[in-house]
Amino acid sequence: MDMRGSGGANGAVNSYTDIRARGWVAQLPDRWQPYALLMRLDRPIGSWLLFLPGLWAFALAAPGWAEGVWLAALFGLGSVVMRGAGCVVNDLWDRDLDRKVSRTAERPLASGAVRPKQALAFLGLLLLVGLAILLQLNPLCWLLGVVSLVPVALYPLAKRVTDYPQAVLGLTFSWAAPMGYAAATGRLDGAALALYAAAFLWILGYDTIYAHQDREDDALVGVRSTARRFGENTAPFLLACYAGTVALLLLAGFLGGAGALFYPALLLPALVLGWQIRRLDIHDRALCLKLFQRNREVGLLVALAFLIGRL
Repeated sequence: MDMRGSGGANGAVNSYTDIRARGWVAQLPDRWQPYALLMRLDRPIGSWLLFLPGLWAFALAAPGWAEGVWLAALFGLGSVVMRGAGCVVNDLWDRDLDRKVSRTAERPLASGAVRPKQALAFLGLLLLVGLAILLQLNPLCWLLGVVSLVPVALYPLAKRVTDYPQAVLGLTFSWAAPMGYAAATGRLDGAALALYAAAFLWILGYDTIYAHQDREDDALVGVRSTARRFGENTAPFLLACYAGTVALLLLAGFLGGAGALFYPALLLPALVLGWQIRRLDIHDRALCLKLFQRNREVGLLVALAFLIGRL
């Protein structure tokens, strides 16, 4: 699980890492493995979390099952590709900082397994695949897809200039909600905006939990985050984020015409979010990672609630 010994060759603070180079990634040809790790294919949770707000939109607004399944397949593939592209951009920005942080010191660009020119060429390939997927959608989605590149490019800079880089990530990772709604309906309306806002607050909350893994290392290298900003007061901040998420999901369901069963069905993901706050220990890195990962189930439960609301 941990690719380094104590301390690591790059002088990171300690030996904690979340890179997973086992399983199917280890079966790839040696030359491919660094690129799989660069895309974070060893950790698909990020692709799930990028995809899920789009799934909410399809569950709420797709005109039929066939259209919903087709759009989910397109967005699922697109989430893997564009999450990978975002990781390449992030690691190009952060390769010098990553060498100083234990969790990230063995990333391919930080460790030298992939050179910057190689990463740029790979990024171009990923963007071409993403463009091919985008062109399967309607023109409104084309516009939204182009605009989405702005927060993707700005996120790595945000952690250097603001205590709220998680908000920039929230703008990026929640983009599948309005894009998915536009793909399903050909328009944007109040329900789409409520979905976008709900996803934004959800991401702001769960990425704060994630950032607590790096809190001590970030302080040493000067990286800023909501985890550092709120510290021991993280639980009240999460309560505000998650309460807002649930309220906005209720609004999205109401504006989108969800049936009466949607409202009690949303109780289960709300309870899981509350459980995360209850269980959080910001000094336990492994627990922070596990709580962060549980948001895949939260997102799936929200999609299920929207589907139940269509019965």
